[in-house]
Amino acid sequence: MELLSESYFCKDAAEQKARTTYDNLLRLVKDPEVADPLRFLREREIVHYQRFGECLRITQEHLDAKNFYIMNPEFDTGIQGNCKN
Repeated sequence: MELLSESYFCKDAAEQKARTTYDNLLRLVKDPEVADPLRFLREREIVHYQRFGECLRITQEHLDAKNFYIMNPEFDTGIQGNCKN
């Protein structure tokens, strides 16, 4: 789970840098034919950030769900199989 969180923060930093770059470019550009695609790309970065955050939250909820174990203590009672050597 820690790896997902680290990935999220790296992704967050990259998305933040991209948004800042688009904002800076939009301040400089006056041509609508250039500004419109930049706005679209900036909005796309925001949506990607939101969706990635939602996926991380859903994954964390599933991993934190009750009885998420390698072995389920309510099911695995320690009964050995009938294997004979």
